Amino acid sequence: MTAIDLLLIHLALTWALVGMIWTVQLVQYPSFAFVGKAEFAAYHKHHTNRITWIVAPLMSGELLTGLSLFWLGPVGLSESLLWTGLALIALNWGWTALVAVPLHSRLNFPAEAVKRALVRANWVRTVAWSARGIWALAAVRAALAVA
Repeated sequence: MTAIDLLLIHLALTWALVGMIWTVQLVQYPSFAFVGKAEFAAYHKHHTNRITWIVAPLMSGELLTGLSLFWLGPVGLSESLLWTGLALIALNWGWTALVAVPLHSRLNFPAEAVKRALVRANWVRTVAWSARGIWALAAVRAALAVA
């Protein structure tokens, strides 16, 4: 596998996460408001269990390929570009672990304030993953320019 191959895999993982986070932000989390009291606990458990099967492999793959890119340092990627990519990954992992997961654990019906806090807090991950998507495109462009 070449450095360009690794970078293209990384690009695909990152953009899958960009699509996922925008769907969660604009569709999934706002939909919590339409679930009745009797169904909310089961609905939230279903959401959490199912989304984990999508998010965990993508985030893990993005982290592993991001670390690999950093250590391999593909041609055309500056050290500052590589550090920026890792910083955005760290932001997403940290925000997920320290903010999103604890907010999810506090969700219960009718905790509207917590639901609103979850949507507000998720904008950090939405913006950060969108920036990662732009970063990944810039990284591919830089690498292909010297290939």
